[in-house]
Amino acid sequence: MPAQNVARKLIEAHLEAGEMTPGDEIAIRIDQTLTQDATGTLVMQELESLGLDRARTEVSVQYVDHNLLQTDEKNAEDHEYLRTACERFGLWFSKPGNGVSHPTHMQRFGIPGKTMVGSDSHTPAAGSLGMLAIGVGGLEVALAITGRPLNIRMPEIWGIKLEGELPPWCSAKDVILEMLRRHDVKGAVNRIIEYHGPGLGSLTAMDRHVIANMGAELGATTTVFPSDDAVREFLRAEGREDDWTELVADDGATYDAEETIDLTGIVPLIAKPSSPGDVVPVSEVAGEEISQVVIGSSANPGLRDFAIAAAMVAGRQTSSSVSFDINPTSREILTDLTKMGATTNLVISGARIHQAGCMGCIGMGQAPATGQNSLRTMPRNFPGRSGTKDDKVWLCSPETAAASALTGVITDPRDWAAGNDVPYPDLELPQEHSVNTAMLVPPLPAEEATQIEPVKGPNISDLPDLDALPDVVEAPVLLKVGDNISTDDISPAGAKALPYRSNIPKLAEFCFTRIDDTYTERARSTDTGHIIIGGDNYGQGSSREHAAIAPRHLGLRVVIAKSFARIHWQNLANFGVLAVEFVDPADYDAVEQDDTLRLENLRDALGADDVLTVHNLTKDRRFEVRHRLSKRQVSDVLAGGLIPRLAAEEHPDEHRAEETVLQDSGEIS
Repeated sequence: MPAQNVARKLIEAHLEAGEMTPGDEIAIRIDQTLTQDATGTLVMQELESLGLDRARTEVSVQYVDHNLLQTDEKNAEDHEYLRTACERFGLWFSKPGNGVSHPTHMQRFGIPGKTMVGSDSHTPAAGSLGMLAIGVGGLEVALAITGRPLNIRMPEIWGIKLEGELPPWCSAKDVILEMLRRHDVKGAVNRIIEYHGPGLGSLTAMDRHVIANMGAELGATTTVFPSDDAVREFLRAEGREDDWTELVADDGATYDAEETIDLTGIVPLIAKPSSPGDVVPVSEVAGEEISQVVIGSSANPGLRDFAIAAAMVAGRQTSSSVSFDINPTSREILTDLTKMGATTNLVISGARIHQAGCMGCIGMGQAPATGQNSLRTMPRNFPGRSGTKDDKVWLCSPETAAASALTGVITDPRDWAAGNDVPYPDLELPQEHSVNTAMLVPPLPAEEATQIEPVKGPNISDLPDLDALPDVVEAPVLLKVGDNISTDDISPAGAKALPYRSNIPKLAEFCFTRIDDTYTERARSTDTGHIIIGGDNYGQGSSREHAAIAPRHLGLRVVIAKSFARIHWQNLANFGVLAVEFVDPADYDAVEQDDTLRLENLRDALGADDVLTVHNLTKDRRFEVRHRLSKRQVSDVLAGGLIPRLAAEEHPDEHRAEETVLQDSGEIS
């Protein structure tokens, strides 16, 4: 057998269909699932629609970590629905305040060699333990919970060899920022990143979590690390050493693409507003005044990340011009931080201690002032994601964040240390973590679960009905947008919109409001459906399927873009929206908002070829587009989405009757 890398070992061990040839569709058996409350309510509704009796995975966990600000009844209603739905379907439930899903799952449930899908784009953080963890839309998570495999195109495996050790005042965040500096936000599309080499020896499992988490910002399918002694030590400290198994690349293993990073050459880095890929050395922007520093989130979740900041500010007072915010990432980490005395150091220095959760990362509280610089250890700084429309968010390491909080300006921590004669802290972290398994609610026994009826408050709606794709789409272009449109742009997060995650008709009112606040009204007044034109990397960022289903509820039938981000592209297909790409990107410039486009004979054309012709009726001009859908995905889109397609398979007679009506009306052929 040829030598294999870790990623191929993981895929081969779970392969149910297909060949491991990059670009070919494969089916992978899924062991674990992760959902969080911003996406989980739809997953539970989808489980109801799919008729699930009981979860068929090894472990499925529902976390409440996003919608923590209970400014009214809506979030509390979601939490109660999630709790009771977990009882009904046999999932673990993590209460509000237990912690951010990714580090909490790593602490309690992650196991080397397992596969996992999560309805959160930062699910790949679990790759730090030697897992194959992939962020997907909620519907694919729901299918995995029912026991179905994940269908995905086989990615290339990109090997990143790490050499040397990080210098003082640099940490894991600077490593992933270096990757983003080199490759920007599309550099790893259709790739799995696998880190290997002697430099791994100096990175703890939680350091690796930082790097794996933000592989999502590179567009990677996922990130994989080996399961070695560092992973064994982490699981031992969590009281789970029996869950450890070694999983390393074979000697002589090769990769589809390769690159090397010498850790000794890493310098403190920072991502400028408003893209994770706009990375420069901190020294290049030093001196910029700031008004906020936030430490926390799934991108820097480890005890070390908070402890290093606490050590830097100990005995000092942060700048009076800076709001210094600490978001603990789990109850366990907050407990250990407190036992160390580090929480006291942070509070005395001027820190504000918030709940263990995502908080400002998703725009739930901690919104910065308009036009003021906010430094954050978070994974994303897309425009407006912080909750402030005209925000200026920078992404950096805890070391850079703490140094800047003390000075009131963006500060290279090396310069701060030299000016204050401060050596790099030698942290004494606990060898045994403060494990608390009682905070997690296990699944009910099956006989009890069947008696549970999930509690739905008035803010929880049913899933919208999805009709089949017409054979002819003739509709206006309601919106034309540029490159790197994120799912935050399509369906915003934040304290105003996020409480409506369970209420699609209401949530739809927020669609594209940051770009064009007339979109929703115009969509609702258009009875032909509509089309959106996008640039490169359309739908980057969060995995939230709301960015597909809410516009679909408003009549979206087709998106034509230069290219799509992987998860959103799949979400569009899942909800019956045809996503196609310009064959010639120059044709993007020839389409304008309000043009009427016509695509015809879709039922035959989608099955026969991947190239379709679009007629711009307004300009009497034709151009070609290409879809990358598999036969399975074509069936989903034609049916109006994955759920209608599965329903048609289970009730074929009813479906044929519906199709006859549509044929008689001329809507399909």
